[in-house]
Amino acid sequence: MSTREILLYPDEMLSRKAAPVTEFGPSLRRFALELIEMMEEFDGVGLAAPQVGESIRLVVLRDPDKNVELCLVNPELDECEGSETAEEGCLSVPQVYAPVQRFKHIHVRAQDVRGKPLDFHAEDLLARIIQHETDHLDGLLFLDRVDVLTRVAKIEEWKQVRAGIVDCRL
Repeated sequence: MSTREILLYPDEMLSRKAAPVTEFGPSLRRFALELIEMMEEFDGVGLAAPQVGESIRLVVLRDPDKNVELCLVNPELDECEGSETAEEGCLSVPQVYAPVQRFKHIHVRAQDVRGKPLDFHAEDLLARIIQHETDHLDGLLFLDRVDVLTRVAKIEEWKQVRAGIVDCRL
């Protein structure tokens, strides 16, 4: 069990652009394993380093098709195509969900925790998860991807959840 906590909106760290990872070694691998454990502990499908207070370009996620964990270091997305809207949530804004438009197909270039290059295409839910987590590396939350009226309503909902007034899971 990790001693770290997941940062909650509006923590300032969540709006910062993360720095590229330049050093690969045992501490990075341990940190990635810690993120995977936290992701699983909180029933998430992805978690980015900035969400636990580390401003580095590293994300972990669960591939929904293969049911395996992935760690992407310094991910870059291109060849983004198609469009799809679906409900998203976030461990940094728990119990709040909103429809978010994302690309349906993406091309991913990244490194693994040892620095080995990764190059693959992702689609559907895997593409959505990667886009969501990569947004965290650029200081964006899923609420930054919705229209202003939805954002205002969801931030108000989050304030109520955070204050313990409303349990959105009911």
